[in-house]
Amino acid sequence: MRILVHIDDAELWRETLAKRMPEAEVFTSDQEVEGIDYLAVWKPPARLLERHAGAKGIVNLGAGVDALLNNPGLPKGVPIVKLHDAGMGELMADYVRYGVLHFQRDFDRYLSQEADALWREIPVVAKRDWGVGILGLGAIGTHVAQTLAADGFPVHGWSRSPKRIEGVTCHHGDAGLRKLLGQVHTLVTLLPDTPSTRHIVNADTLAALPNGATLINPGRGTLVDETALLEALGPDKEEGHLRGALLDAFPEEPLTTDSPLWAHPRVRITPHMAAPTPLDEAVEQVVETVRAWEAGESVPSVDPEAGY
Repeated sequence: MRILVHIDDAELWRETLAKRMPEAEVFTSDQEVEGIDYLAVWKPPARLLERHAGAKGIVNLGAGVDALLNNPGLPKGVPIVKLHDAGMGELMADYVRYGVLHFQRDFDRYLSQEADALWREIPVVAKRDWGVGILGLGAIGTHVAQTLAADGFPVHGWSRSPKRIEGVTCHHGDAGLRKLLGQVHTLVTLLPDTPSTRHIVNADTLAALPNGATLINPGRGTLVDETALLEALGPDKEEGHLRGALLDAFPEEPLTTDSPLWAHPRVRITPHMAAPTPLDEAVEQVVETVRAWEAGESVPSVDPEAGY
């Protein structure tokens, strides 16, 4: 059995996977090898997929599978499995929790006051009065929603089809999205990049949020219409309809140095670091998946419309 790994730090991944699967030969994508049975990859070049089109299965080394599905070199008929949380849920929940608290406890406004040497306490809005909306209820989105609900926030979740999650008010479809938007102080986007989700956060979406609402996007950069976002935020010196945004994902990465988002005082930017893939947990899922394939067992393939 031959497995090829393509990801940053591929040699570390190769060594870890080889130790866990002594029955397999494990290679990295910079090695000239043929006869590969399985690919374990993250954002591979099209030529790599074309070269190994005869592989029996592909494991996507991350929760977001849209880059792989949109790859022009992706061979047809090859089953694809993405990592199911693999420890990313906890990391994502930490990031979103930080973002929600940043706005709920007014740290954004205190930062502004600090710059002006202004000493003024701001009354606290109780958690029970700070609704949070989660767009995307896949494995990671569900974990984030349940974490915030356990913290005491009223959490509203949205997906294309109906779902039931304990402690979370679930909505679905276009009507459900509209209902959710009117009830949340912070909107969190954890959807995949698909034709139906691109610019799901647009001028109409933002206008449907209550005045002074906030946005957190650790999902996909294509989910947010950046022009509409900047218009909703308003000019630098005064708040617009939208109070602020915490952004971790962008249509083009790294975010270009001339992007107006960098300079906007009510935008916080992080370099797509919300939920990196934990090595040990991810390798364990690769091992389980490949061994299941080798044993002829059924392994659930990806659903392109599923959230994180």
